[in-house]
Amino acid sequence: MIFNIFFSVVGLSRMESLFKDEKDLPAMTWLQKFCCRILKAGAIPRHIAIIMDGNRRYARKHKYDNRLGHLKGFDKLAETLSWCSELGINEVTIYAFSIENFKRSKDEVDNIMDLAREKFHRLQAEKEQIRKHGVCIRIIGDINLLPPDLQKLAADIVYFSRNNTRAILNVCLAYTSRNEITNAVKDVASGVESGLLYPSDSSEELLEKCLYTNHSKDPDLLIRTSGETRLSDFLLWQSSYTVLSFTEVLWPEFTIWHLFGAVLHYQRSYISVKSAKEFNVSERRKAVLESDKQCVIQQLKTEGTNCTLEDKALENSIEEKLTQFTMDREERIKTFLKFVENKRELHIRNILETDRT
Repeated sequence: MIFNIFFSVVGLSRMESLFKDEKDLPAMTWLQKFCCRILKAGAIPRHIAIIMDGNRRYARKHKYDNRLGHLKGFDKLAETLSWCSELGINEVTIYAFSIENFKRSKDEVDNIMDLAREKFHRLQAEKEQIRKHGVCIRIIGDINLLPPDLQKLAADIVYFSRNNTRAILNVCLAYTSRNEITNAVKDVASGVESGLLYPSDSSEELLEKCLYTNHSKDPDLLIRTSGETRLSDFLLWQSSYTVLSFTEVLWPEFTIWHLFGAVLHYQRSYISVKSAKEFNVSERRKAVLESDKQCVIQQLKTEGTNCTLEDKALENSIEEKLTQFTMDREERIKTFLKFVENKRELHIRNILETDRT
């Protein structure tokens, strides 16, 4: 159960060991195990996203301070990851801290940053177990907005676990979807300006590959707690064909039954969403190929060729040039995306190397 290692990592600091055997985790009841097996007979989302909303309302409800409410939220994440593991969900994306959250009171922001430091320190202490279990931890967001010491902690875990593939935890920290899309557009514009791309290379597919989440499939299921029925600038691009599940319960009170209900909702919507997504992928591909064809025709016109005549030789010429143009475009995009990837990795390394010299 790969995600079970996180049960201890993000749990309470009083635990003696960060990594527990399955026998040390809270046992599922026979009814929960039975329902889990029934659900696994159907389609299981491979990637789920969670907006963990309601920590502050939970604190007010129980007359706690906000810090304890957020701590309870971290504990609930640990439990939820273990449930995801039982269901066979291998990738989870969580909305941990929005850029908009920086507008909250200084005390609350400082408390959340302190909690994040604590959890990343604990992850650092368990690097060998992270490597052993093949867990990849990614930070999704504008890491430059975080305090410098937290930047370094996050960069260290990201860089250390970057090649692991057995389970993936994406932590959206200092993130909004608008910021993500804006930076992706800037990357594409920079590629055109530098000559790595042609203006005609721009497409939905290319922009998608420049998002922070470019290494992940779009989430199959998105869950939001606390009764809010909005996405709050979370994965707006990636959620176009994601099944949405909104529940009234506050995040620290989320249970395995709420997760089961969300998965059941996903299964009921699976066929229609899958069909719509496949159709969209097909249409986007057609649009790219049509764009390539129009570029080739424009090139021929520039060369003085009359492209309006029904000529078999001309048709063959267009097909040959189209094949070559598509190959060239794909090579340009491959080179550009490699450049973007190297730039992001270099940024992480630069953060890690700060103050070392």
